[in-house]
Amino acid sequence: MCGTCGCGESDVRVEGQRGGGEHAAGTGHPHAHEPLAGVVEIETALLAKNQHLADHNRAWLAARGIVALNLMSSPGSGKTSLLCRTISAVAPSRPVAVVEGDQETRLDAERIRATGAPVVQINTGAGCHLDADMLARGLSELNPAEGSLVFVENVGNLVCPALFDLGEATRVVVVSVTEGEDKPLKYPAMFAVADVVVINKIDLLPYVDVRLAELTAHCRSVNPGVRVLPLSVTTGEGIAAWCDWLLTSEPVST
Repeated sequence: MCGTCGCGESDVRVEGQRGGGEHAAGTGHPHAHEPLAGVVEIETALLAKNQHLADHNRAWLAARGIVALNLMSSPGSGKTSLLCRTISAVAPSRPVAVVEGDQETRLDAERIRATGAPVVQINTGAGCHLDADMLARGLSELNPAEGSLVFVENVGNLVCPALFDLGEATRVVVVSVTEGEDKPLKYPAMFAVADVVVINKIDLLPYVDVRLAELTAHCRSVNPGVRVLPLSVTTGEGIAAWCDWLLTSEPVST
């Protein structure tokens, strides 16, 4: 069991196309099983072990010039649709690969595969987030090309993914205008760790009781330095600015 949220991990499954390379980021179950004194000790041990694996991932990615982006959001924000549109725009300029996280099904991975991008599906079963060990296993299966952009689509959840460093270069939180203006205030930990907030579905602003300026202000009230990129996957408005930012992203130096 996960000491942070209580989710199980015994049925995690990693499925995809093997690239032929071995990922050196390490393996092993990231949850501590030794008897510990209490919840705080369990959580501390869990996060410490995850951080160690995340640091290995970060070094492995940096050595290959790969930029990994952790996409986090609540379910239904449009992460997969954003990825599909992004891949078609960015892939001619830079290799793109995807690690797709969901509790069950391969549905989103099949959508990504239809774009032509390499993809690995990680099904977490009862787990509500990806962790550094799962990403290490996914990268081993994916074997992304040097210099790639690797998108990690996390499980839809605005709580636990904020706690788990994967070794990514950038954390992107996707929020749709249909979720309301108050999401950054209700889930401040998630928005506080974001490097970028993508506000999706702005084409629906005339039909919802949401003010874009107010939503942006709430994002910056919990994270003053965050970059906010409003866009619409449906109409394409704002996609160019998003892709321009992606193509200038650099690996984390170690």
